[in-house]
Amino acid sequence: MKIKNKPSKIKQSDSSDKLKKVSKNIRDRRSIYANVFIKKELPEKLLEEILINATWAPNHKMTEPWRFIVFKGKYLKEYGAYMAHYYKDFYSELSPEDQKEKLRYLANYPLNAACLIGVIMVRNTKINLPEWEEIAAISSAVQNIALTCTAHKIGSFWSTKGVAIDYVAQFDLAENEKSLGLLYLGYYPKDLKQSQKKRTPLSKKVIYLE
Repeated sequence: MKIKNKPSKIKQSDSSDKLKKVSKNIRDRRSIYANVFIKKELPEKLLEEILINATWAPNHKMTEPWRFIVFKGKYLKEYGAYMAHYYKDFYSELSPEDQKEKLRYLANYPLNAACLIGVIMVRNTKINLPEWEEIAAISSAVQNIALTCTAHKIGSFWSTKGVAIDYVAQFDLAENEKSLGLLYLGYYPKDLKQSQKKRTPLSKKVIYLE
């Protein structure tokens, strides 16, 4: 067995224009948080396209283990109030003024989002797959959402904090369903600075067996 730890010599410039476009979309994807969102409506057709792309994620035995709840309008304010109440005791040791400011920030945090999307795992009751496979499928669906958003210059991030999980869990989930948090979608300023985060070189993450 011969092991190589050097990446292929094929350069990105050798790729087709289509591949370059796909690669750019993947590499431009990043989490953009709601504190920088600017208020703007998301067209219904575009939202539908985003959600359809989510459903084309790979999934074992076609269990399609996902369900989504789209929160808009009054629900953005409701979730903000829910967060403020959820963290009220967490900030109890702060001064009254600082606590009030923290809770006000939380209450206003979702308001500029175009929408929130509750992510729900639906376990198939007839096909007993390991839970990790179903979560992997849902993660792929969320990535499809993120990539579609990136292509349309829409910011997104997946909140998996307890507050997001508990909020979605309130909405009549069945026994075979489990909340996996909330996706925030929203528009961001054109002059938003690019992320400076880097990736570990491929040579440190991949070996080639020939």
